[in-house]
Amino acid sequence: MKEFKPEQLVAEGKDAYRRGDFLAAARSFTAASESYLAAGEALKAAEIANNASVAYLKAGDTQASLQAVEGTPQIFAEAKDLRRQGMALGNQAAALEANNRLDEAAELYQLSADVLKQVGEDQLRANVLQSLSTLQLRTGRQLEALASMSAGLEDIKHPNPKQSLLKRLLRIPFRMIDH
Repeated sequence: MKEFKPEQLVAEGKDAYRRGDFLAAARSFTAASESYLAAGEALKAAEIANNASVAYLKAGDTQASLQAVEGTPQIFAEAKDLRRQGMALGNQAAALEANNRLDEAAELYQLSADVLKQVGEDQLRANVLQSLSTLQLRTGRQLEALASMSAGLEDIKHPNPKQSLLKRLLRIPFRMIDH
């Protein structure tokens, strides 16, 4: 059997992902992550494991998605890489949500948003808070959902037209509460 370098596996994974073959992408990313880990490159392995998690989630294999991402936020935290830690927490939250572990997912979405705020990743933070808001709506926590969505939009320095409109609309319920 031919031996593949992790970079080749990552390239194959990206190609498969672009084609919409998410399961093939996830498998390539997983193999690349394992290869990086065997070579002692824990950070690269964790990064690619997150790619695998996203691909597994898109392929509908929620359990594999969760397994792929577990432990990666801690690897980034130990390396003091807050940006990738925040992203990994968001990916783990999405996998938990897909596995119907909603309370844990909400907790990690919030933690992800907090970490991303520390590093000034406003757009990524807004995306995470939007996911948290959607989860809160699903679980009947409408006011929390409004607050989460509003918090995510407030820090965006240059909102697009849709985000600007949403920001204005979200101010209405809060003004009503204040009066």
